[in-house]
Amino acid sequence: MIVEQIWTGNAYRNFNYLVACPETGDALAIDPLDFRKCLTVAADRGWSITQVLNTHEHGDHTGGNKGVVAATGAKVIAHRDAGGRIPGMDRGVGAGDVIKVGNTVELECLDTPGHTMCHVCLLSHTDQPSLFSGDTLFNAGAGNCHNGGHPEELYETFSGQLERLGEDTLIYPGHDYLVNNLGFTLDREPDNASAREMLDTYRDQDPDDALVTTLAQERDINTFFRLQSPAVIAKLAGEFPEIGDNPDPKTVFLKLRELRNSW
Repeated sequence: MIVEQIWTGNAYRNFNYLVACPETGDALAIDPLDFRKCLTVAADRGWSITQVLNTHEHGDHTGGNKGVVAATGAKVIAHRDAGGRIPGMDRGVGAGDVIKVGNTVELECLDTPGHTMCHVCLLSHTDQPSLFSGDTLFNAGAGNCHNGGHPEELYETFSGQLERLGEDTLIYPGHDYLVNNLGFTLDREPDNASAREMLDTYRDQDPDDALVTTLAQERDINTFFRLQSPAVIAKLAGEFPEIGDNPDPKTVFLKLRELRNSW
């Protein structure tokens, strides 16, 4: 499996992806908003885009579908309940469905509601798994729930699915929000040495060559995985005394998501 992360350079800081089979040159385009860049990269690599996968229905993820389809005839895939929101969808998928690319690539669909209720992530069937996480999981952060989502569902996705993935899983998110998210982690947990070191190292990173974190790193630097950290809980209880000294992880997650909305 070959992964090409494509930095759009737009105001929303989108990442687009091409996932290619090295044997056949067939490629899957994930959320190809900047379809011209995606088509150019595919042509430069000698790949043929045969499928498009939208992680969810928001326009900054679906806006390039028409251009890719017009140029390649690719089939559009998305959550099975998103058909009314994504024009021209050819295949609806749900939890456990597999998207095959060429002869060698298999990507398993995870049904991951929260950012929206029609969100999928893709988990590769490779020796070192890769998770294409859309707007569910960001480097050092979690998606918002403003436009068709729900924070309780996002918590269930984190606790019931993402927490169970292997520590070596590579994380490929839909946006580059690393610096801001690390800032929020340090606001919540000022003594988090791993987050401080990562921020110092990658504060001025080139998004065309962005850091790809592992889930093990996320568990160290992502506040939304650190729900039982005494430092996180203590600071949160100071701002929300009603949660008490020993809040459950769901309460911590929901309060963190609430704070992140206005941070």
